[in-house]
Amino acid sequence: MIVAGFGFRATATVESLENALAATGVRKITAIAAPSDKAQNDALQELASALGMPVIEIATELMRSAQTITDSSKVREKRGTGSVAEACALVAAGDGATLTGPRVVSQDRLATCAIARGVHR
Repeated sequence: MIVAGFGFRATATVESLENALAATGVRKITAIAAPSDKAQNDALQELASALGMPVIEIATELMRSAQTITDSSKVREKRGTGSVAEACALVAAGDGATLTGPRVVSQDRLATCAIARGVHR
């Protein structure tokens, strides 16, 4: 399983999300993951629909257990993790998942995306 995890502001557009995903350099994913409270966001749902991907909702409590590469103090204070995108990707990809690298930021700075690869296909 290859999961694109997203963190984003409420004002992010589908273009923001697409740009962040493209910046990862990964072209093939099997799912999208986002925090539970943002999983129904119109822009995220539009992206998922366009890609034909499910959106996996990740509870804040689960994000706290993920070992992220990025460690934003602002995000840690609000969400209990260093990176929402990285944590969502890791949790959704399952036990033993690894990040392909640190999260990337969209050009408009409204969205972040990280890719995690699970051990099971």
